[in-house]
Amino acid sequence: MTDYVRYVDRPGWDDVVPIEQYENGSPLAPIFYTNEYKDVANYFRGIVKTGEKSERVLELTEHIIRLNPAHYTAWQYRYETLIAIDADLEKELKLMDELAITHLKTYQVWHHRRLLMLKIRKPIPELRFIAKTFLVDAKNYHTWSYRQWLLAYFNDEDLWAGELDFVEQLLYADIRNNSAWHHRFFTVFQSGVHDGEQDRERVLKRELIYVKQSISLVPNNASAWNYLRGVLEQNSIPFSKMITFVQPYTLPMEEQTTDLVDLDNPPPSKTAHLPCALAIEFLADVYEAEGGDSMLKATELWKSLGNEHDVAHKKYWEYRIREGLRVLQT
Repeated sequence: MTDYVRYVDRPGWDDVVPIEQYENGSPLAPIFYTNEYKDVANYFRGIVKTGEKSERVLELTEHIIRLNPAHYTAWQYRYETLIAIDADLEKELKLMDELAITHLKTYQVWHHRRLLMLKIRKPIPELRFIAKTFLVDAKNYHTWSYRQWLLAYFNDEDLWAGELDFVEQLLYADIRNNSAWHHRFFTVFQSGVHDGEQDRERVLKRELIYVKQSISLVPNNASAWNYLRGVLEQNSIPFSKMITFVQPYTLPMEEQTTDLVDLDNPPPSKTAHLPCALAIEFLADVYEAEGGDSMLKATELWKSLGNEHDVAHKKYWEYRIREGLRVLQT
């Protein structure tokens, strides 16, 4: 930057001795930092050496973080400075709002927010802020991880109250949002909200209906099929209980035989692309679990996947066939 003012020329910094990065003589692959970054980093190393904690350190660490948001040492030193000088942490959080939106995929941004929240302890506004970030990127791992930490750490009924409605809005906007499906599972089955036996049975029925209806609208959605598997495994329900639901999705559209409305087993939509490879795989897993002669049915389904419906993973299906036949021979 041609208009950049070096720290040596800034008032109030003449007492700091900058320390250059040690390059070990002639490095084979030197990193070509900008002159601005070199200057800021040199002064940061000088500050760290003296152990100074002050308002100007916050200015310096903000500068280096804006240039390199993954600089974990600068983040840690900034947090230590905030605590040491008893800074306004809510003011800091507002600054972090801007940086989080700009650097959503940077882990250090979210770790810093977590440290701040341990002190501020006001998680509900944070949920609203996270909802805004999802308008920018609804699948960012760090954001989802932070949201789940907030919910689990503070574990307040008011926090959990609107979470299912929130995740349903995201799935309505993008039914293939795997992060949202994962969060739904976290909210429903890992939050501890539903403790009574009758309540668990009601929730289980609701979730099976929800995921089946989702599959009926968009059958070739791996996230929904994985959710179905997760619900069954979480509740120790054999996959074989789903055969009535799954079988129509393994057939071509012209072989569909019913127009009946069945909430427990909704049929594929008229616009579905069938047969569905994910349904065929599910049915094959059912037959594999049954063992015996049913293993032959599983191998036939794997053959159909490898030769026609999921050729991209042909080698994998050939492996499944070999393993299935090996089991039959033992």
